[in-house]
Amino acid sequence: MRSMLLYYRRLASPLHATRAGVAALWVASLSTATLLLYHPLVLLVLLIAVLAAGAGAGVGRSLLRSMRTGSIVWLPIVLVNVLVSRDGLTVFARLGDLGPFGQGNLTLEAVVFGSVVALKVMLLILVTTLASLAVDPDETLRILRRLSFRSALTASLATRMIPVLAADSQRLAEAQRTRPAGPPRGARGRVALLRAVIGGSLDRAMDVAATLEVRGFATARRAPRMPRPFSRHDAAFLASAIAVVVLALLGRLTTVARFDAYPEVHAVTGVATVALAAGLLAAVLAPFADRKGIER
Repeated sequence: MRSMLLYYRRLASPLHATRAGVAALWVASLSTATLLLYHPLVLLVLLIAVLAAGAGAGVGRSLLRSMRTGSIVWLPIVLVNVLVSRDGLTVFARLGDLGPFGQGNLTLEAVVFGSVVALKVMLLILVTTLASLAVDPDETLRILRRLSFRSALTASLATRMIPVLAADSQRLAEAQRTRPAGPPRGARGRVALLRAVIGGSLDRAMDVAATLEVRGFATARRAPRMPRPFSRHDAAFLASAIAVVVLALLGRLTTVARFDAYPEVHAVTGVATVALAAGLLAAVLAPFADRKGIER
């Protein structure tokens, strides 16, 4: 059951050894590159880089499971784009008059662009999964607690409750299966399980609130600053984040990674494009080469 839950655990990896603020910036740089770039080759290389980074952080299997689960959005995205888009010139099927939607001309360009968007969505899913698995949420919220202690505490508790609620739902589902008549079927069983989990979470929230009140958290003041030395892992991931953003901007603002799906598919594929993809791969994976001082 624990292997199915996507939550942070301290592992021996360079990314886990990095302070949460720098790790969050590094993950944000991957998301920025995903949003800025459209070239299929560059996006595929970035996908490989994220998967390899997950393996370097010790969460590769979890990323693969997340990729398999997120693959259900690929086909709907492509289908919707093919049915809605009317900009392509290469028509491979004509469905006739679709009323308010106009002529149902299905184009190759719409398939390609929908596939690129699906690839970008998958990349964002993997990046956010990597962030949840490798960036310490408590340390991240400590950055915010000097601004608003109560908000940071609330967010920290909510983050910690996610794996607890998932474990509760798993245990309740197992208890349902042990009933003599078997578990409730269909929507009825799911609603009963959801009702039990929500009821238990409300009871647990009341207990946690009472405990915090007894311990005086309501009168807490702004937390003191506790400086942490800047490590070489911090420097490596910060440099990696800067390099990824610079390369993404270079690909976006120049013709190095130019990609046009409409009116016809046109993708620049030259030495500069390959060099940009290789640079992104190297920039993402370079910090994982230093594995000294990553003990738990």
